[in-house]
Amino acid sequence: MKKYFLLLAILFSSISFAQTITSKLEEVSVDQYELLKKVNQYYPDITLTKAITNFYADGNIIDSQQQFDIKGTKFSSYKLGIEPDNKKLVFEYVSDDTGKVYGNVQLFKGSVLRTTFTDKTDQVEVSLNGKSVFLKKIK
Repeated sequence: MKKYFLLLAILFSSISFAQTITSKLEEVSVDQYELLKKVNQYYPDITLTKAITNFYADGNIIDSQQQFDIKGTKFSSYKLGIEPDNKKLVFEYVSDDTGKVYGNVQLFKGSVLRTTFTDKTDQVEVSLNGKSVFLKKIK
């Protein structure tokens, strides 16, 4: 009897939590572009673009990823995601010069705060409005 109850509980819980996730390549929204523009003002390695892939669940944006053509650039990989509230973005890029660099940038009370992790130099950096306020070598 316990086996049947467990089986039914798993079946009904998986049905109730099922969501349809879709993606669509779209032009960035005004709010997304304003975030990118403000971030790019202080951190030009975060590029501006007009196209974005939005991921939807039940009609709401749950994630946004930018696509880049990196042919002819110094990057072997470049990824950028925008969170649904349009106040934070995450980034990751790889080049021969810098190695893997990743982190996030978020708006906080009108300021632009960036946390960057650089694998090649083993450094963590926190910057506020384009100026380094903390730099630490990990090893």
